[in-house]
Amino acid sequence: MSGLVLKLGPRERVLINGAVIENGDKRSRLSIVTPNANVLRLRDAIHPDEAKTPIRRLCYNAQLILTGDLDPDSAKSNLLPRIEEISHILVDPDSRRLLTQATEYLLHDQFYQCLKSLRALIPREDRILARGKNIL
Repeated sequence: MSGLVLKLGPRERVLINGAVIENGDKRSRLSIVTPNANVLRLRDAIHPDEAKTPIRRLCYNAQLILTGDLDPDSAKSNLLPRIEEISHILVDPDSRRLLTQATEYLLHDQFYQCLKSLRALIPREDRILARGKNIL
């Protein structure tokens, strides 16, 4: 069997195709066999109040596709130029690789993988912003 395998802790919640599912009292494992199901672990979700930086806003918009709150086609046309803008700022090879991956995943409607690639950039953004605060 192929597909996404979710390992959930007790009482962990996950959003699958718009439905919030809460695990029971014990650890469990779910296999999502439906291709292109929209899945979001709620512990990984970014709250709208936290989407205050460029990369967090990108992640939040990718997340809205997974929750069904944004139309994928219009979201793509919004996200692609924003990813391009970030690629002019984060020029190190690893960041470029993650941004290229995010773009490819987005173009192929693999929104969870896109979000995952973008989320990997948050620690870099945090370090850059922290350095900027120390300069002021």
